[in-house]
Amino acid sequence: MANTGKPVMIVGVDESEQSFHALEWTLDHFFSNGQEHQFRLIVTHAKPSPSGLLGAHGQGSGDFLPVVERDLNKLAKKTIGSAMEICEQRSVRVTSEILEGDARHALCETVDKHRAAILVVGSHNYGKVKRAFLGSVSDYCAHHAHCTVMIVKKPKQKKTQKTTS
Repeated sequence: MANTGKPVMIVGVDESEQSFHALEWTLDHFFSNGQEHQFRLIVTHAKPSPSGLLGAHGQGSGDFLPVVERDLNKLAKKTIGSAMEICEQRSVRVTSEILEGDARHALCETVDKHRAAILVVGSHNYGKVKRAFLGSVSDYCAHHAHCTVMIVKKPKQKKTQKTTS
C-alpha cells in the first residue's frame, strides 16, 4: 500500500482472543464503514524465532529447528490471515506484516520503522505474578514505544447466578 500521508496506526495481533478483540475494537472506533479513515492501518504479528523459542543450541537441536520454523510460519500466516479477513469483512484497507522476534521489541521497532502515531495491543489481564514471569507486551510497549499506545482490555464476562426454584 502506498504511503497516503495519513498517520499510521499499528495493531499487534497474536493468536489470542484478547488481541482480536483489540483489533475489532479498533475497527469499530476508528474505521467505521462509510467514513473517511483518518489512519493508515498496519496489522502485525510477531513470530518468535525457533532457536529463541526452543532455547536449544546443543547437539541435535538443528534437527528440530526446520520443523519448528515451519509450524511458526504456518501459525503466523493463519493469524495474519484471520486479522486480514476481519478487516476485509468491514471494508477496511489494511497492510500486514509478520515480524520475527520477541513481540515487545518487534512492535517497538515497527513503530519506529513506520513512524506510527498509535500502537494498539490487547491485554491478557495477567496478574502481577504472571506478568513478572511471562512479561507483558502491552506494559513494555507502553513504556518503550515512541508513540501513543492504546491497550484494549476485553471486558470480563459476568458470571450468571443459578437460581433454584
